[in-house]
Amino acid sequence: MVLVTGGASGLGLGMATAMAAHGAAVVLACRRPEIGEPAAAVLREAGHDVRCVRCDVTSADDIGASVEATVAAHGRLDCMVHNAIAPTGGPTRIQDVSQDHWDAMVATTIRATFDGARAAHPHLRDSGGSMILMTSAAGMEGSTQLPVYAMVKAAQRTLAKGLAAEWGADSIRVNCIAPVADTAAMQRAYMENPDLRERLLERTPLGRIGNPLDDVGPVAVFLASDMARFITGQTLCVDGGGFLGL
Repeated sequence: MVLVTGGASGLGLGMATAMAAHGAAVVLACRRPEIGEPAAAVLREAGHDVRCVRCDVTSADDIGASVEATVAAHGRLDCMVHNAIAPTGGPTRIQDVSQDHWDAMVATTIRATFDGARAAHPHLRDSGGSMILMTSAAGMEGSTQLPVYAMVKAAQRTLAKGLAAEWGADSIRVNCIAPVADTAAMQRAYMENPDLRERLLERTPLGRIGNPLDDVGPVAVFLASDMARFITGQTLCVDGGGFLGL
């Protein structure tokens, strides 16, 4: 049983679809059910066990309710994927970052990861499950273009390491994926930062941008499965080799 925040589209839907295709029952936790429910319906029509619950990850109550709804539906939680994040916006110097943008980035990443971990822990302990956080190479090398995004992604990665150390005794694994993939959010980023796509392609040895389902999805399946049962506290860069600094 897998819970994916931000599961209605983009990376979240790609990972959810891949997991469903490998036999997992999946809950899409979405701030906008009018988008999430049709996505879940498409997957159900394809024969998968997928449902949608409303969840604004800036609310600890919403996160807790989505975890409990997942457990109520199937009696367990095997994996929680925290993928939701506020819009990153265009290139901004740190002194020009608005308070609203700062608050939204912190709320949807650092605080939501903290709240999600607290809500999911007892159920992941019962199942010997795992937690996956979506982070970024920007969280490892920093960014002059998106300094707040880089900072909160670094914080998520550090929290994953701490959780891995703390939760190992409970047989819970915690890992991160740092992806680069074409999504609606990425298309918006291209519009706000016109040279972004070219810069990404120039630094990527494999010469293309990833696909949420075919490139990132299998990595999420791997980390959630027993195939990765001896991997915890790690970050897998799924970016075509664009970041080689680990």
